[in-house]
Amino acid sequence: MATGFKSLQGQLLLDGGNLTGSFFQRTVVLICQHDREGAFGLVLNRKSDGKVGELIVADMPDALRDQAVYLGGPVQASALSYLQSESGEGESQVFSSVGLGHSLETLIELSETPTVGQQLRVFAGYSGWAPGQLEDELKRGAWVTHPASIELVFHRETDRLWREILLSRREWQYRLLADAPEDIAAN
Repeated sequence: MATGFKSLQGQLLLDGGNLTGSFFQRTVVLICQHDREGAFGLVLNRKSDGKVGELIVADMPDALRDQAVYLGGPVQASALSYLQSESGEGESQVFSSVGLGHSLETLIELSETPTVGQQLRVFAGYSGWAPGQLEDELKRGAWVTHPASIELVFHRETDRLWREILLSRREWQYRLLADAPEDIAAN
């Protein structure tokens, strides 16, 4: 008997404490696409030291050139993705009011004609899962799911995002996890 598929698109995945030593330790991943063929996500809380203008050679507005680049995941470090607070033409909708794009030309156009309140975040690389892989990781307790919101996706203090989300949950074990030292041996 086949089980029903439940897409996690528009949800956040948080390290559930079982990813110590991996790229995903203490990460918050926005699932941008998820179907029976696999999943695509972007890590929201891994800011790189680089700026868009240092990594991409193109004529672009200074506001875009000076924007930080986030490490979307360990897959294809040169792959460009961006999230914006309003979805536009040629982009896919992640959830209400958040669009995903991959085109450098569209990214430059967006930064040349920003709208009031528009938020934009640029990523290098992505997080990807083969068919069934994410579901298996969830069964093993590697991830905690949490509803995404525009405030969490564009959170200003990304280094505190994982902990803040865990502390907002009612279950005591997540509060305990949020306060645990990053290296348990240092406890």
